[in-house]
Amino acid sequence: MANSAPPTTDDGRYQRQPFRFTDRITSGGGDGWPVEADRYRLVVSLACPWASRALITRRLMGLEEVLGLAVADPIQDDRSWRFTLDPGNVDPVLGIAFLADAYAKADPTYNGGVSVPAIVDIPTGAVVTNDVFQVTLDLATEWDAFARDGAPDLYPEEQRGEIDRVNARVYADLNAAVYQAGFATTQDAYDDAYRRVFATLDWLEERLAGQRYLVGDTITEADIRLFTTLIRFDAVYHGHFKCNRNKITEMPVLWAYLRDLFQTPGFGDTVDFDHIKRHYYRVHTNINPTQVVPLGPDLSGLTSPHGREALGGRPFGDGTPPGPPPAAEVIAQQL
Repeated sequence: MANSAPPTTDDGRYQRQPFRFTDRITSGGGDGWPVEADRYRLVVSLACPWASRALITRRLMGLEEVLGLAVADPIQDDRSWRFTLDPGNVDPVLGIAFLADAYAKADPTYNGGVSVPAIVDIPTGAVVTNDVFQVTLDLATEWDAFARDGAPDLYPEEQRGEIDRVNARVYADLNAAVYQAGFATTQDAYDDAYRRVFATLDWLEERLAGQRYLVGDTITEADIRLFTTLIRFDAVYHGHFKCNRNKITEMPVLWAYLRDLFQTPGFGDTVDFDHIKRHYYRVHTNINPTQVVPLGPDLSGLTSPHGREALGGRPFGDGTPPGPPPAAEVIAQQL
């Protein structure tokens, strides 16, 4: 079991490890990695919010047929993400048992953390990138040649400045701050993160009261980044990470916004609450030493009417919703 305590600073603040592999896969191959069909494999955990961003983007862009998917076991061991969900405990395409093996192919001297999402070059078996921020942006903008007809523009040129500004606050004071609250080892570190989380949720509650999406009238990269944290909030962050002023279900605007996105093709159909809860409650033994996984909360309300159509907006802009996920990627409904 991967039960070592997450890294913290001397004052008890959780500090995320920088990304080690930051090459880009682009349409022109400027970093030496050109966009090509069937060359790369996207490795994710359905438990991980960072990986879920890449999974949602891949679905919305319709890249399933050109970018294969490897799903890691939500329960890590001392070598981190492993492929024990596959026959023989080995990824059938990469032929490896641990994502760490692909990291070692890229850098045999690397001894740091192993994170998802990661994109692996199939011919060499080496990780190309584990930079979650650039991965999702590049999937949305560099893979146009293979995108489905009707794929949305998730990072519109004229709105990139505002998207980047919203993303910066949401990342620092919500996406990352829930972890900083959960992994804090001093009261001051926890208090600071807790306050930033709820100040940001209050800001979002106000911002989304009069508009359907975070930036403009269509779904963008900003909504994807927010969704993956909100969908885990009541099930994990509220109790496990002590972010317990209130639940998302108790914030009328954000709760309706979350239901709206969850019911949008490409969002809710990528969510696996079983993987999410088992990962957090069983892997973080420094927080939950008993490894008991809670049965709640009741999440059935996610499928109830949200009423946000009244705000207008066009979820996919001039595009269309994605079709159903491939049969091998269908996640059983757990509500």
